[in-house]
Amino acid sequence: MNPSQLLEAWLLRQLPAPAGSWLRESISRLRGANTDRDLFLTVSLVPRKLGKADLDLGEADLRDATRARAGWDPSGWSVDQAGRVLLLLAGGSEGSAFALRLDQLCATADIAELVAFYRGLPLYPDPSRHVLRAAEGVRTSMKPVFEAVAHRNPYPSEQFSEAAWNQMALKAVFIGSTLDPIIGLDARANPSLARMLCDYAHERWSAGRPVSPELWRCVGPFAAGPMLEDLARVLTKGTDLEHAAAALALFRSPDPEASMLLGPYAELVADIASGQLNWQRLASPGSAI
Repeated sequence: MNPSQLLEAWLLRQLPAPAGSWLRESISRLRGANTDRDLFLTVSLVPRKLGKADLDLGEADLRDATRARAGWDPSGWSVDQAGRVLLLLAGGSEGSAFALRLDQLCATADIAELVAFYRGLPLYPDPSRHVLRAAEGVRTSMKPVFEAVAHRNPYPSEQFSEAAWNQMALKAVFIGSTLDPIIGLDARANPSLARMLCDYAHERWSAGRPVSPELWRCVGPFAAGPMLEDLARVLTKGTDLEHAAAALALFRSPDPEASMLLGPYAELVADIASGQLNWQRLASPGSAI
């Protein structure tokens, strides 16, 4: 099945009969001759017709999603979000016409609608046409909208330039958004981002403010010189979570000095080597080391 077929199957499996009938009729109508006005009106009716319950997906469904579209992770989607994306896809059009429709919908959307449209980014035709739209979602001051682009979404890692990617990662740290759900975070780490994050950490320290332990994840692979000095500071000061983050970052540094810094912390190194200590554990709510 392709993503549209999966969304339709999941929704029809979960929805009451009247809601399912409305969805089927709407899809059929939109796949035929239709106007933008018809699409916009139908999409606006989704919460009233389908409700806002969580989309009920099991492990097999998530595996089907990944097979249908590499990197697609619809865990956490709601029924209305799935319905909006499905109807937008059912409306057809490609290229500039689809991109224009998406821009028009986003221009008048509320937060819930924006979250849905941005979560759908990996499923839209002609993905390169939506880079500016995705960048607009990253620039927003609304955290749920930002995370609809940044979290569990393969689109940024596939389409963003290095500069746009770095700005997204830095903003995630700035607004207190968890880094771990960002797909491609480790693969797209780069020296420029590492420097930006270290500069940000220094600003926080100068202001007497804490630094997210996750920040060091994108620094470790490039840590050398002053960056190692920053990590040494974190390793010897702060909370247990900060110590663990610094150790994880140093463990990935190619600089021999990093191994020397880790020398007195054999227990942390053993936990990292065994997989008991990792970035996912640090990012878990209420995690303790």
